[in-house]
Amino acid sequence: MPHFKFRPLYQARVWGGRGLAQVLGRTLPVAGPVGESWEIVDRPEAQSVVDHGPRAGQTLQDLVRTLGAELMGPAWPSGRRFPILVKWLDCRERLSLQLHPPAAVAAALAGEPKTENWYVVRAASGAAVLAGLKPGLGRDDLAQALQRGTVEACIRRLPVQAGDSLLVHSGVMHAIDAGCLILEVQQNSDTTYRVDDWGRTGLDGRPRQLHLAQALACLDAMPEEECRLVSSSGPATALLAECAAFRLIRHVLPPGGQLRYRPGTEPRILSVVEGTLADRSGGRVPAGDNLLLPAAGDFLFVAEDQAVVLVTEGFARPPA
Repeated sequence: MPHFKFRPLYQARVWGGRGLAQVLGRTLPVAGPVGESWEIVDRPEAQSVVDHGPRAGQTLQDLVRTLGAELMGPAWPSGRRFPILVKWLDCRERLSLQLHPPAAVAAALAGEPKTENWYVVRAASGAAVLAGLKPGLGRDDLAQALQRGTVEACIRRLPVQAGDSLLVHSGVMHAIDAGCLILEVQQNSDTTYRVDDWGRTGLDGRPRQLHLAQALACLDAMPEEECRLVSSSGPATALLAECAAFRLIRHVLPPGGQLRYRPGTEPRILSVVEGTLADRSGGRVPAGDNLLLPAAGDFLFVAEDQAVVLVTEGFARPPA
């Protein structure tokens, strides 16, 4: 069974730019700020479509429904949506300060939990991410800061550089600074509660909606988990993130280095963030590509030059 590559779904965002064209060589569909490219997604409002091969034109939902265990492994429950969303983020400007609902309150707020991991591919000098309240601060401190307009002072600031990685759990307040190009691997959710948008207007010229009541309800529901930045330095193979929703591993491959996956019990997502791979059929997988590797497939990838590859796994387990 072959791997699957999907057509990107580009999303206009007020904070976006044209970096996906400049850095990844993408042909963007329209002028103006493109903030996100949804690479692998199975949602009612957005469907990845197979780019080429015998199943070209089929959606990710089609694949999950028709291939079942061949794609997702023998433990996959029938009728479940693909549980992961992979996207590129081009943060020309700072994103809003926001959070996503933890599982304990998501249903009551008519939302979906979203734990996500950011892998920084490019970062401007002095760039940072904001993640989590500073030690000793809580909901009341945040509420007062919102009234005073000093909320940024409540949030931890973590300087970042290319190769850094950060796991952000549902319920953690966060923002991404300007000047970052990031690959995001997340739970399949699109629920975001904005707390502060820095006085910015949206693409329609109007202030974007804030969701303060929902955000404060999320902070009430669970204590924040401290975000730990994983540095770009480290071993050639490193575990970047592990949570209930997925596990993310980084492989740094020298020229000629190999990744081999034999038929098994779970699918994987392979994301090339630096360099180029060749597959066993002679195809090339350049930086920026994200492939879905079916559980029943037999795959061999060889680095043409030094390559950095992220592999997402552990997402096809039955929900608890």
